Amino acid sequence: MSRAFTKEPDDGDAPALPDLPLSTHPNYVTPRGLAQLRARLQVATTRRDALKASTDTMTLQNELAPLERELRWLHARVNSAIEVDPLSQPQDRVAFGAIVSVDSVEGKQRYCIVGEDEADAEQHRVSYLSPLAQALLGARIGDEVNWTRPAGELSIEVVAIDYDGETQA
Repeated sequence: MSRAFTKEPDDGDAPALPDLPLSTHPNYVTPRGLAQLRARLQVATTRRDALKASTDTMTLQNELAPLERELRWLHARVNSAIEVDPLSQPQDRVAFGAIVSVDSVEGKQRYCIVGEDEADAEQHRVSYLSPLAQALLGARIGDEVNWTRPAGELSIEVVAIDYDGETQA
């Protein structure tokens, strides 16, 4: 019998999508990063509840499965979060949550070392797993480190380390 003549279930539920990949690294987050994850979770939960209350079955079918997948991912990230208070870090060297001012032949820059989900290159918020953060972690003011980049290696000097202005980086 041709598949064209078989009846598909009409329960209105969209098929579940495969889960979004989760990092295998520890889920370190700053207080700001954890607040962002929780806010995203709340927005997604509110959207899902509104969709389920809607009578628009087309919208429900198109949006519910991706939203449920995102909710599973957000729940996993919030539940696995390891919050690190930047003020509890060693103030004399670069560690998670630090705002690091560096100088190189390319000029001065400031970077904040954050968790994977909080990283934002445009805001100079770099994941603690990034090559830049890996080069900087443990460095002290005055230390020069080599940052291996696709464009080539760059020698950068740590000129300041701050933990008080975490949200300003």
